[in-house]
Amino acid sequence: MKKLPDLEAWAIFAKVAECGSFARAAAELTLSQATVSKAITRLEARMKTMLFHRTSRRITLTEAGDAALERAARILAEGEAVEADIAEQSSSLRGPVRATAPMSFGISHLAPLLPEFMARHPEVELDFHFSDEKVDLLANRLDIALRIASLADSSLLARRLCTVRILLVGAPAYFQRHGRPRHPKELAGHRALQYSYSPSSHCWSFRHEQQGEFALEMPAPLRVNNAEALAPALRAGLGLALQPEFLAWQDLQSGQLETAMTDWRVDPIALYILTPPGRSRPARVQALIDYLAIRLAGAPWAQAMESAPDQA
Repeated sequence: MKKLPDLEAWAIFAKVAECGSFARAAAELTLSQATVSKAITRLEARMKTMLFHRTSRRITLTEAGDAALERAARILAEGEAVEADIAEQSSSLRGPVRATAPMSFGISHLAPLLPEFMARHPEVELDFHFSDEKVDLLANRLDIALRIASLADSSLLARRLCTVRILLVGAPAYFQRHGRPRHPKELAGHRALQYSYSPSSHCWSFRHEQQGEFALEMPAPLRVNNAEALAPALRAGLGLALQPEFLAWQDLQSGQLETAMTDWRVDPIALYILTPPGRSRPARVQALIDYLAIRLAGAPWAQAMESAPDQA
């Protein structure tokens, strides 16, 4: 009769490879170093090949060990996921959730939603990282990321919440001094305030239902790596900017800013919740995703969009 795979030993092997040390793996698994060493020896005897090169200073994977690592890591991850899911189902929501979101959006629109979630789930520990840079979920061991972008294909799972319009905005005083453009060609000579992380910060592109597309280079007296930092210069009448509606809508409501060229459209972006590959998520993470999806999709600046597959 064929023996069952030594799943425990393969999981230990994956942890040793991850840690780069028998001692550190033993500590993380709360096992003795002898138990870890015996598991690797048992595997090597069974496979009739070495999985690690060992020296007094370090261990490295052999060719056979490197070939086995990906599948062994899946054994470890799936075992951890099964236990985590069962534990979550038999207890209240508790534990950490690590997340990232754009700086301005996070402070202005996400942070105000967190107290209600915390009150509902007092044993969930939220750890948010606000940054306009695209933080790597896997490298930083994050559970979710909120992104406002035109999302490229990736291995991450993505849930689209709503469309975010990009509007050409300026202050009434600016339009009084420089005129209100009605066609992109009239933007020549205007002052552009630009967001550095926009993929088209230097070149502004517009689309019209009848007149087609038009793009032009826009020199900028001000460029920033956080779009909210453009607001004071915009309100002061120092230039025009392409701003996401969630940043501009309050100033538009108050009259501090106005839109121009409303019949020319900038390709919209969307608000996404991203999660790492694999659909097994702790209940605490899923609870936060579901809560944010409901609250953010109903925001006054959010544009409804058709449902899409839950993947990128």
